[in-house]
Amino acid sequence: MKNRYITPILVGAGIALALYSCGSTIPKSAVAVTNFDKSKYLGKWYEIARLDFKYEKGLNNVTAEYSLNDNGTIKVDNKGYNVKKDKWEESIGKAKFVKKDDVGMLKVSFFGPFYAGYNIIAIDSDYKYALVAGESLKYLWILSRETSIPENIKLDYLRKAQEIGYDTSDLVWVKHDKAN
Repeated sequence: MKNRYITPILVGAGIALALYSCGSTIPKSAVAVTNFDKSKYLGKWYEIARLDFKYEKGLNNVTAEYSLNDNGTIKVDNKGYNVKKDKWEESIGKAKFVKKDDVGMLKVSFFGPFYAGYNIIAIDSDYKYALVAGESLKYLWILSRETSIPENIKLDYLRKAQEIGYDTSDLVWVKHDKAN
């Protein structure tokens, strides 16, 4: 008798998960880069700035390292130094391409079947600096292969983010003063 109540709940949860997974993974005005070369993107990136959210609150010295998994997905290894707890924190996830692997539109997961948008919306030709949009205007990152970024690239990325609708005055500028 109890099973007839569980089935509709499970079906409802499955539909909700499917709708969540199929939702937009990029802000309306943003466009992911094309002619994207995932092999050039792999490796270590330093987080220069971000819109803060609960999983990165209080972190400095944040890095992301991307490598290829055997199944074709991308391993995401995020590390940061928690100033309040005085310790390093690490989170490992995976990313996969939403469309083709030459379009910088991915979805990333750190928590099982739940994915969020990860969209490279600007990158230089040498793959040294990147502007990454999340699935909404709540998530934005400026990344660099070094612990700093040239002022002209920074200003260009800020302008691009503002044109999309981001409030760049809310960006957290990440310190890099510890080796991980």
